[in-house]
Amino acid sequence: MTLGRTSIIMETEALVAASEIDFSVLALFLRATFTVKLVMLMLTFASIWSWSIIIQKFINYRTARKNAYLFDRAFWSGAPLDQLYERVGSDPSGANEKIFAAAMSEWERSHRGENLIGGAQQRIDRSMDVAIARESENLNNGLTFLATVGSTAPFIGLFGTVWGIKNAFEEIAIQQNTNLAVVAPGIAEALVATALGLLAAIPAVIFYNKLSADADRLIGGYESFADEFSTILSRQLDT
Repeated sequence: MTLGRTSIIMETEALVAASEIDFSVLALFLRATFTVKLVMLMLTFASIWSWSIIIQKFINYRTARKNAYLFDRAFWSGAPLDQLYERVGSDPSGANEKIFAAAMSEWERSHRGENLIGGAQQRIDRSMDVAIARESENLNNGLTFLATVGSTAPFIGLFGTVWGIKNAFEEIAIQQNTNLAVVAPGIAEALVATALGLLAAIPAVIFYNKLSADADRLIGGYESFADEFSTILSRQLDT
């Protein structure tokens, strides 16, 4: 009876001690070991940086779609290409304008007086391809980071969890005590690392797929415009 009563008292004391422990995220971070803190900070930074890329890409893609729409309206309005080129000027803003300006610039350089330098069509196509490649690089810039965070953050978080649980077991061995007040804080600290890893990875994966699809659609629109414009210039070269 005495042993049973002692055991109940010890369990009660352990529960009381555990209930007095602060399990807020900040408190768990402050109690964590240096390695687990480093993992948490890395994942927090990765999450913040990912969200900054996501927000910036949404703004950039929206602007790109608007610029493409406005330029398409001007291009297919029937206005002479020379006038449109003069309006776009030497410093075009939108991607379609840059592709158009690159082609028109090469078109003008290919004319020597009334004569046309041979291979003009190939040079015009190459100039548009270069412009598209530059715009493609700008659109995809930052998406690699999202893919990296999405694929590695859970494993980094898992590493922090494994490390934290290892330290929790070491603490049990040192104190030779397995009550809840000893075990719970260390395991809770360790699990926060996994939670942060998932918190960073899930949005990164979702928005990487979304933004990659948006970028592909924009690039496809640029390529379609380049093909249509190349056809128009080809007709003029053949006349």
